[in-house]
Amino acid sequence: MENTDHLLELSIPQLLRWRVKSTGDKVALREKDYGCWNSYTWEVYYDHVRKVGLGLKEIGLKKGDTIALISDNIPELLFTALGAQSIGAISAGIYQTSMPGEIAQILEYLKVRVVFCDDQEQVDKILEIRKEVPNVKKVIYEDPRGMRDYQTDGWFMSIEDIYKLGEDLHQKEPDLFESLVDQGKPDDVCHLCMTSGTTGLPKGTMLTHKNYINMGLQLTAADPLEPTDEYVSFLPFAWIGEQMNSFGVAMATGITINFPESVETSMEDLKEIGPHFMFGAPRIYETIRSQIWLKIDESYWLNKLFYNYFIKVGEKAAIYRMSGKTMPFSLKFKNWLGRQLIFRPLINQIGLLRLRRAYTGGAALGPELFTFYQALGVNLKQIYGQTEIVGIAYMHRDGDVRPDTVGKPLPGTECRISEEGEILSRSASVTPGYFGLPEKTAELLEGGWLHSGDAGYIDDNGHLIVIDRVSDVMHNDKGEMFSPMFLENKLKFSPYIKEAVIFGDQREYVAALVNIDPIVVGKWAEDRGISYTTFMDLSAKPEVADLIREQILDINQRVEKEYFKIKRFAILYKLLDVDDGELTKTGKIRRKFVKEKYQNLYDSLYDESIEEKDVEAFFQYQDGQTTTVKTKISFYTMEGV
Repeated sequence: MENTDHLLELSIPQLLRWRVKSTGDKVALREKDYGCWNSYTWEVYYDHVRKVGLGLKEIGLKKGDTIALISDNIPELLFTALGAQSIGAISAGIYQTSMPGEIAQILEYLKVRVVFCDDQEQVDKILEIRKEVPNVKKVIYEDPRGMRDYQTDGWFMSIEDIYKLGEDLHQKEPDLFESLVDQGKPDDVCHLCMTSGTTGLPKGTMLTHKNYINMGLQLTAADPLEPTDEYVSFLPFAWIGEQMNSFGVAMATGITINFPESVETSMEDLKEIGPHFMFGAPRIYETIRSQIWLKIDESYWLNKLFYNYFIKVGEKAAIYRMSGKTMPFSLKFKNWLGRQLIFRPLINQIGLLRLRRAYTGGAALGPELFTFYQALGVNLKQIYGQTEIVGIAYMHRDGDVRPDTVGKPLPGTECRISEEGEILSRSASVTPGYFGLPEKTAELLEGGWLHSGDAGYIDDNGHLIVIDRVSDVMHNDKGEMFSPMFLENKLKFSPYIKEAVIFGDQREYVAALVNIDPIVVGKWAEDRGISYTTFMDLSAKPEVADLIREQILDINQRVEKEYFKIKRFAILYKLLDVDDGELTKTGKIRRKFVKEKYQNLYDSLYDESIEEKDVEAFFQYQDGQTTTVKTKISFYTMEGV
């Protein structure tokens, strides 16, 4: 294997330049536009970065200044980020789903000077908060559609204008860009990544060139990739999970990044590319699993019969494959047969046939879902990390996939468990701290170790087991400890349950608020002739409550400790939502916020005399409008708990 240690001595733009010298004519990026895939070689990639970098310099962006990126995943996003980094500026990602008020807070906190937006929707958000962000001197847009009225306002600029400014400066000073790139140091802060904000307002994590490159090198040292491998970029760029591939893995390995035509077409475009590796939050894999179940449910009776038989065969085979043990010949043959007849065509339909490895992280994934994908022949593996260590520090190895763990540390990563049971890590990918928050930085890096805020332990096989957030681990009224996340994952493995929130801290029993999956439960209701109008109406059906009761009963029967069983539950009338503050951008539950928001439901879960309650459901739409609807919500008690 090629020695790549020298790459750690480079900045990301310097690594991009090295890629041009090594394989300049190889395709680095590919974007689908109007139904056609357009390619950018490493050389063309670097040319665009040069034009943007010099163009940003011309409009006054200086070393140490910050440029914010609010955009869907497009090549221009990387051109802008690396262009800024080339001249010593710092890029920062903001979720494109963020509301104007939230964006204003982040822009002021990060002292942003320039904002890059992909289209009018994002530009209009910045325009709305213009008076609140006096530090912002320019807003650059990529898509000119709808921007005619703004073209006379000097605050706005097209990316094409930036290209022209950069090219003109390059013609005047042809050596300038190379000298600017030469000045970059691997330990310079290059990007600010916002934390998920599970416990409060997001913080800007300062990440260096070396942080990203080290993560990419160590990940591929454990799980090698080929330079010819394909990756589809459909995760939000503001999330560390996408940056670790775009900045780290792609630069360290030379793989090709593919950009879908839009967020809405990403899963269809994924089928056309057939990536070799994939990374996604649990919600992605839960959604794909629901699609698979629907395809099977709508299939012919013979297909269902074969599927139900071979999925059990696949689960048995998966146990051998995940543990690296030799499979008995009869099981190996039956598993091969099931793969040819059922699973290969099935996973080919969703674009995963060429996958060698699929990773999940950002939140916990239930062990059952691992076994399900491994049974299909998809090599799904858990990774664990956090923004502050470039998203990944622990990972399952092939042949050593244990569904209840998050694997072993990456090469060069140290792990220990504090006396309080907190997971501590140390590696070259650990952040130097939070932007403008020295006290929070001192807490995060106390004693020279990264404090994760997660409780866990290392098992006899050297695997890390994550229990839950230290702040989320619960104790009942008898002092017995349990993890709400463990139960929530058990519940979410049911195809009928999309989300669940577990309660029980300092209480006499465990209770749950449940979100049904509208697609799967909707299909289930239609098949049984149960009519409904809205999600709220479907959630309130007594037949649906009986269905959820069956799912909870099944889980209760498989839980060993009595105090860990769910005694009371209610089905929520709306889906938990990021825009309503109930979930983080990566889909994690904001448990404290949810409890406070639905305090009346929480109180009723712990009053067994209440079976039904009138509530006012508050909804906020994407355009900011709100409405209140009166409805009833029922509370159910499980027998024998």
